[in-house]
Amino acid sequence: MTEENDIAWGVAMSAPQTEGAWNVDGRGSSIWDDFTQSKRKFSSRGTILDTANFYNHYKHDIHLLANQGIKHFRTSFSWSRILPNGKGKVNHKGLDFYKRLINTCLENNVEPWMTAYHWDLPSALEEKGGWRNRDIIHWFESYLEVLTTHFGDTVKNWMVLNEPLAFTGAGYFLGIHAPGKKGMSHFLPTVLHASLAQSTGINFIQSRCPEANVGTTFSMSPIDAYRLGARDRKAAQRVDAVLNRLFMEPLLGYGFPTDVMPVFNRLEHYMEDGDESLLMAKPNFIGIQNYTREVVKHAWYIPYVKAAMVSAKKRGKEFSAMGWEVYHKSLSKCIKRVHDLSPNINLVITENGLATEASKKEVELDDKQRIAFIKHHVEVVKNLKQEGLPIDGYFVWSWLDNFEWAEGFRPRFGLVHVDYETEKRQLKKSGEWYGNWCKNNSTSKVIV
Repeated sequence: MTEENDIAWGVAMSAPQTEGAWNVDGRGSSIWDDFTQSKRKFSSRGTILDTANFYNHYKHDIHLLANQGIKHFRTSFSWSRILPNGKGKVNHKGLDFYKRLINTCLENNVEPWMTAYHWDLPSALEEKGGWRNRDIIHWFESYLEVLTTHFGDTVKNWMVLNEPLAFTGAGYFLGIHAPGKKGMSHFLPTVLHASLAQSTGINFIQSRCPEANVGTTFSMSPIDAYRLGARDRKAAQRVDAVLNRLFMEPLLGYGFPTDVMPVFNRLEHYMEDGDESLLMAKPNFIGIQNYTREVVKHAWYIPYVKAAMVSAKKRGKEFSAMGWEVYHKSLSKCIKRVHDLSPNINLVITENGLATEASKKEVELDDKQRIAFIKHHVEVVKNLKQEGLPIDGYFVWSWLDNFEWAEGFRPRFGLVHVDYETEKRQLKKSGEWYGNWCKNNSTSKVIV
């Protein structure tokens, strides 16, 4: 950021969801390559292999972004493109791609914000236990050593992990994401190891790049009780402990939320001497990723949390193509909550956006619902900044239409429409609107 009180208005996406080129130039396979090819349910939705091919179109996509006046761009490194086996020999063609990408950003006056890990674990490491294996902390640190060695001089903004609850919970407990494991015996060790990798990664990058802006990102949603009774309120507290507290609070020195979720006491079985202090770090910023709120009710038949989500549709609320409620107080509640928890740490909204259904192209391009969503949230961020909250950035998810994990290509988050057959890009009305917002706000100083 050029001035102390500026907000970095930007856009975000990730390597596994947009890069494609999964088997070229020495890239190794990832757990998502394997998962989408092995699951029949993905056959009608496409696979992660059929993405926007950003790998071969990055120059066009960055030029388009820069021409819209967007000066901040978040994406991720692909671990398996840089270290095909997860560790050991480096793939120099992979390194060269990210060097070209970052240089293209800088040449176009676009600041790159790079995520080290956005869920695409190399398959070779999953074969050794993946996030269930404590050795992954050392594998991850070795990967970060490669990244900081080659990009420490050009990348100033780093995010260590993207939404650790999502890749541990959906991938190692529910089994609906890669690598498709289920059960508490898989989940608990991954929670501990991802938490330790999170703090270790922050400390490692800060030590290697002392001038860098280093953080990590958390998915967050306000959790409200469906009814006023005690059972629903307690159910909401348990869901909140899992969704919002499980990874953030250990990092900030509060420990795991065993007060309302005693099952997390079982993490002690996987902990070693000194782990409690190793869980803590001092990031330069916390990344908040918010899309909706959740409303929950008591459900005796759901293990551990004893709670079930009540859908926006059932409650008669507006919702997106993901089925998520469009709840305009959600982001401000999350921002204020994190600020109250840790008032001395800067905040960056690293993801916020709206999914629409893939439909007729003309309808997708004239995306009024997305414009309304973004317009509301940028005003929320700007107003909270003016009130004195330490907000440094806001990133719309996503720049390009992308592969949306278990949902495939049905929901579209992009400000840019992608025709997956021709790979042609076309700016949506939301991209035009947000570009104008960035042009009008990116250089003005916010009065606090």
